Amino acid sequence: MISVDNLSLKFGKRTLFEDVNLKFTPGNCYGVIGANGAGKSTFLKILSGEIESTTGSINITPGQRMAVLKQNHFEFDEVEVLKTVLMGHKKLFAIMEEKDAIYMKPDFSEEDGIRASELEAEFAEMDGWNAESDAAALLSGLGISEDLHYQPMKNLAGNQKVRVLLAQALFGNPDILILDEPTNDLDAETIVWLEDFLVNFKNLVIVVSHDRHFLDSVSTHIVDIDFGKIKIYSGNYTFWYESSQLALKQRADQNKKAEEKRKELQEFIARFSANVAKSKQATARKKMLEKLNVDDIEPSSRKYPGIIFKPEREAGDQIFMSENLELVQDGTTYFTDVNLMVDKGDKIAFISKTKQAVNKFFETIMGEIQPSKGNFKWGVTINKAYLPNDNSKYFNSDLNLIDWLRQFSSNQEEAYVRTFLGRMLFTGEETLKKCTVLSGGEKVRCMISKMMLQNPNLLVLDEPTNHLDLESITAFNNAVVDFTGTVFISSYDHAFVQSTVNRVIELTPKGVIDRRISYDDYLESEEIKALRESMYAN
Repeated sequence: MISVDNLSLKFGKRTLFEDVNLKFTPGNCYGVIGANGAGKSTFLKILSGEIESTTGSINITPGQRMAVLKQNHFEFDEVEVLKTVLMGHKKLFAIMEEKDAIYMKPDFSEEDGIRASELEAEFAEMDGWNAESDAAALLSGLGISEDLHYQPMKNLAGNQKVRVLLAQALFGNPDILILDEPTNDLDAETIVWLEDFLVNFKNLVIVVSHDRHFLDSVSTHIVDIDFGKIKIYSGNYTFWYESSQLALKQRADQNKKAEEKRKELQEFIARFSANVAKSKQATARKKMLEKLNVDDIEPSSRKYPGIIFKPEREAGDQIFMSENLELVQDGTTYFTDVNLMVDKGDKIAFISKTKQAVNKFFETIMGEIQPSKGNFKWGVTINKAYLPNDNSKYFNSDLNLIDWLRQFSSNQEEAYVRTFLGRMLFTGEETLKKCTVLSGGEKVRCMISKMMLQNPNLLVLDEPTNHLDLESITAFNNAVVDFTGTVFISSYDHAFVQSTVNRVIELTPKGVIDRRISYDDYLESEEIKALRESMYAN
């Protein structure tokens, strides 16, 4: 258990949060949410002892072991992959190191024998004989193949290092597990594996994530950082979001009587509780929504962007087609035999096990790189808006945001341009910021402003949720659901994809898999699983 007593954190005159009193209990998973800059990662660092609070204390049950997902991807570069995972359990690893050092001694003494015997007893008690096989199983579950287990970390790609560090945190059944954005750089299958692992994990988990499907799958509680306070609510993210929106609507409805409002909240809780049995954590978690006190539900102070895509003209029947499209670069086949006919109103998820395949496909059809073979054609009525995975080339100037967006507008009036920036929450002096000082999230919000200004009838979205906070992701998701045109999307955000697409196309080294079904149905189909395995086999 972790108890937080009278905690506050101040940076100069700025108070991040104060008077925080919380208890985190075993058997529960707490999803930490809050607007960008609210202090989510900072709060985790205080809990783990990495930084100190201004006032207050953190108390952990004596003897409990805490594991934290490391953010420094270069810390273990000279260490073998398997050994890096074993180092996650510091006490066990120290015993292994000392034991091995004793056995390596050329002048093994009686005293060494006694010490070795003591260490062997501790080692056995901690299930040390299964440590390497357990570590290897974690790595395999996270997509790190056995041929990499004895390689030094420096030989791994960045997304592979992330998985090893996640395995390090999960290793050895820690009493307390602290994870900051654990799904970053994980593909859909690995995220499902992690969800299942955490659902069945018996101890305490505290996690920050922008992945709503992940939070819904694993969280029993939501820790909301808002108004400079931190509060815990029972239920998952979707329950928190819908209940806070209902509370906000009720607060705006001044004429409704208190008893009517209470009844409305109770009905909402009952309706939501009926669905909890279908969720992954229902059988593994104890807290049921019926126990909620309706008075605990509060509106959120978050601001949601106003994202609306209005097609300037309706698309004709010819949308997009490709024939034998292929891209091979430096010996890697990113996609081949891509023969597609896109219909009006299609909302398509493009996926691949090869991380860059969809990025390259989008760059190809947007004319940024040339295919190795084949051709493609857009319909003459198509007005495309593109959100690339790498937007850096759009911000290589010292323009302020108004002048930056003005470049893409036929209407040069400042008031008109400000309207589109304002929808993405750039107001007042913020609109005079220089492009060179924008954060990753601010750049994406600028790109969305540009897309809205284009009045497109087709969207090409390459990892659209990268760098965005939950509020922007939710608004963007709703905008794509409401959009009447055609959408090409690549995203690891499960909730975003599942709620928007009606077709899934997978790019493989041996051609495409194309199905007009939902994303969940695609991932769960046994027939498609077998087909995918054959398409990626050597």
